[in-house]
Amino acid sequence: MAEFPTAPSEVDAAWLEAQLGRAGLLGDACISGFEWVAIGTGQVGDTARFTLTYDRPCAASATLAGKFASADPTSKGTAAAMSLYVKEVGFYRELAGLIDVRTPRVYAAEIAEDGADFVLLFEDLAPERGGNQLDGCTLADAEAAMRQAAALHAATRGAPAVLGAAWLHGRDGLLGEIGRLYHQAHAIFRDRYDGLLAADAMALCDLLDTRVDAFLNRHLPDPGLIHGDFRLDNMLFGVGNGAEPIAIVDWQTCAVGCGMTDVGYFMGCGIGSDLRRPNEAALLDLYAEEMSRRGVPTTRAGLWNRYRIGALHGVFTAVFSAAFVVRTERGDANFLSMARGACELALDHDSIAALDHYTETGIC
Repeated sequence: MAEFPTAPSEVDAAWLEAQLGRAGLLGDACISGFEWVAIGTGQVGDTARFTLTYDRPCAASATLAGKFASADPTSKGTAAAMSLYVKEVGFYRELAGLIDVRTPRVYAAEIAEDGADFVLLFEDLAPERGGNQLDGCTLADAEAAMRQAAALHAATRGAPAVLGAAWLHGRDGLLGEIGRLYHQAHAIFRDRYDGLLAADAMALCDLLDTRVDAFLNRHLPDPGLIHGDFRLDNMLFGVGNGAEPIAIVDWQTCAVGCGMTDVGYFMGCGIGSDLRRPNEAALLDLYAEEMSRRGVPTTRAGLWNRYRIGALHGVFTAVFSAAFVVRTERGDANFLSMARGACELALDHDSIAALDHYTETGIC
């Protein structure tokens, strides 16, 4: 048994008081009552909003957000095997304070020794709206996201706290296991979505399947912290009822990597081709300008080939995730949306050729 609540139904007033008290928010107040409702659409973690009442005025908020392991055994097993819960707890414990990215303040971050159960208790960011993969976004939303990407990547490039975090690199042999599982995932993905995904896009998925080991094991230039799932469903807009433009959540896929992995993923999976194509150059220039402003001189030309390869992360993630989390109607729509956008970006810029060139020369 974990020494913390592993589901919203296990949370009690005493535990909440202990976390808020440790943060110095309760004073002499006590929680006189609370209730919770499920929120969000995550497939490997369950999130709830807690509404609290207190017996006297205090600095604590009337609402909090909690995140727990998925109640679905398939999704939970996949997350534990991939160290996703370990990574998210580790991020909030050790790295969130190092970056100039808006993330929720955390009052509790606990994980079981086997990495299969965890709890995170956050401030409720009270967004005007949550990002939605299927609804898309505005150009202003995309610009805000690109600024956050630059803030993350500039602050952590070569950072010892990132490069030296063993939990962030994954256990020995994990990449090999992921590569073997990817072949299974690709077969499932092809069988499930053949005819729903354009023929040239599915053909690109086939090509990546033959190169997945080269993709996973490539040398990562200028490594730093990446989010790993940098798309609309993991973004909140109008935080604090509009006081701040954006916050980034769901750090369970954070990793050591090349920043163009996040950028290529977001431009393909995140915003879709209709918004990307006419604004791609301007958005990449914005990212480069923000990186340079933050002390990491960057140009669009200098990041271009890394961006082309980074686009394949969206293809990889759509294929892999579709096979190994619980299947839902929204999930199918989501993974198809991700795959379409990522494949269209990769086809537009011949990402497979960029990967092959890097594999042959080591230059990107």
